[in-house]
Amino acid sequence: GAKIGKDSAIMRGTSILDIEFLTIGECVNIGPRCLLDARAGIYIGNNVTIASDTQIIGGGHDVNHPDFLPIPIPTVIEDYVWIASRAMVLPSHIKRGAVVAAHALVNKDVDELTIVGGVPAKAIGKRDADALGYSGKYKPLFG
Repeated sequence: GAKIGKDSAIMRGTSILDIEFLTIGECVNIGPRCLLDARAGIYIGNNVTIASDTQIIGGGHDVNHPDFLPIPIPTVIEDYVWIASRAMVLPSHIKRGAVVAAHALVNKDVDELTIVGGVPAKAIGKRDADALGYSGKYKPLFG
């Protein structure tokens, strides 16, 4: 199913829906008990860290259509993004180096190097571009 890059790790307890629409780059670390709903597509770049209990949703439904038709809007997460614990990411584009605070609800695009938090998520700071030289590679002791 999924396309997963070198040195990426998905911790135990993570659920993936429609795995064939999931693409994960290199050196990505996805924490335990996450939900990746890839029914409309999820793309995760390189050196991304997604902390525990995070939910990432691709797509939605047309609530005004009599058949509640799906809306295939993919979720895109670019390189060096950090998504903290228990955040929820609805269909959106999170650009390079952005940070999503714990418990935030992302319901629209996040600009490059922007730190967002709250429900719904709003900009609360900026990240230093010089901080993006790290590797997201992580090898857990007990996967």
